[in-house]
Amino acid sequence: MPNFSEGRDAARLGQIVRAILEGGDVALLGSEMDADHHRAVVTFAGPPRAVVEAAFRAIAKARDLIDLNAHKGEHPRMGATDVCPLVPVRGITRPECVELARALARRVGEELGIPVFLYEDAALRPDRRNLADIRKGEFEGLRERLGSESAVEPDFGPHRIHPTAGATAIGVRGPLIAFNVNLKTDDLPLAKRIASGIREKGGGLPAVKAAGFRIAQRNLAQVSMNLVDYERTSPGRAYRAVEEKAREAGAQILESEVVGLIPREALVRSAIDLLSPRDFRDGQILERQLESQGLGGGSDDPQPAWGVGRFLAAVASPAPTPGGGSASALAGALGAALGEMVCRLAEAKGAAEPLGSSASDLASLRARLQTLVDRDAAAYEGYVRAMRLPKGSPEEKAQRRHAIDVALRQAIDVPLDVMDAGQGVLRALVEVARHGPVHAVSDAAVGALLARTSVRGAARNVRINLKGKEDLFREAAERCADMERESDRLAGEIEKISTERLAGGGEGGT
Repeated sequence: MPNFSEGRDAARLGQIVRAILEGGDVALLGSEMDADHHRAVVTFAGPPRAVVEAAFRAIAKARDLIDLNAHKGEHPRMGATDVCPLVPVRGITRPECVELARALARRVGEELGIPVFLYEDAALRPDRRNLADIRKGEFEGLRERLGSESAVEPDFGPHRIHPTAGATAIGVRGPLIAFNVNLKTDDLPLAKRIASGIREKGGGLPAVKAAGFRIAQRNLAQVSMNLVDYERTSPGRAYRAVEEKAREAGAQILESEVVGLIPREALVRSAIDLLSPRDFRDGQILERQLESQGLGGGSDDPQPAWGVGRFLAAVASPAPTPGGGSASALAGALGAALGEMVCRLAEAKGAAEPLGSSASDLASLRARLQTLVDRDAAAYEGYVRAMRLPKGSPEEKAQRRHAIDVALRQAIDVPLDVMDAGQGVLRALVEVARHGPVHAVSDAAVGALLARTSVRGAARNVRINLKGKEDLFREAAERCADMERESDRLAGEIEKISTERLAGGGEGGT
């Protein structure tokens, strides 16, 4: 979840986002800019190594694009990529993330020439767990102190500030909620007093960091918070604390805002803290009951429990998602599953050796395509949301343009991912058709038909999203054409192999 010192130039942030996504192995979950804070938060997720590579590309691109000497904003900052936390979500431990964070920090320091400080769980020194302590003095202060004071020597990289990109903090932490409460006043001293009274360091709420700012464009004061453990202090509890202190001073709250993503559990906890329901039980939450019965995607299952009938009914409904893109991804996943089946039949007969790693390759591709079923729907919905954003003021127009660019990139990249995975299925199925049991070669052929459909269907989505923008996404258009040609060739090869083997004899397929 890197934070960049850029909250006003959507095109510049768009270049950073494109650098994150160019590997094709991570999913963009969110991208938000704040002009007053002059800061952006980008959230992306994926396999650990892919996330680290994407983070490195982002830090490198930010180094090339952002000059801290010309940067002025409300939020404290010391670097172009000010902070880059790795957050374990599923299937990885914090200690494993710490190793990844330290390897990333070393690489950023050595290859990009940016001094790096490790913080939170990744910290090498106890006095550097707290990000605020590291960032003290910000870019200008560190420029003077770095290289002359041993206390501020970085953990990796040169012992001097990067002349334009400053310094970066890389760490590991749990989910953090960036939560702001805007007051119906521009009284900055009041916002600062409230922040001082509610933050943990000042004897206030546990696991809360807070500061007061003035949002000049809107002529209001803001209490800006980082909630580092929502189970100890939820957004609801923090809101109520700010409200009480504002009321004591004769002021009111205008609104609150969440920056970036928020765990669902934090919203549940907030509702409980605000409503104070008597004898409330976790089992009263509808989704909890559905999940306990295997009827919904729980915290350990990123996929909704569709079931064939429910998925088909969802496709047949008037809702635009899931649609052709999701169906294309599902076709590829089915093709991979059929290939796996043929491999398992070969294993049962003790004849799996010629197939090599085909079974594991197909299993990975099936899982990837299954994920893409939902990612395609999410990409479309993200584009629709971006198109509906307000466009009254110049700032709103800029933010809307940035959101549309990011969403369109996703709407192109996701079907390209489907094409790439579908082509991978076809490549594996060539060997399955050639070396699998003769009686199951027709299953491999059907798998190839499905995988080819997956590629061709996804190609249609790529082209419709590219329409009128081919010059901007020339590389994507060329990649789409290349993959479609290669997939047709592979499908033809599988058809030829299966026809020849079936003509040579063998019992019927499954």
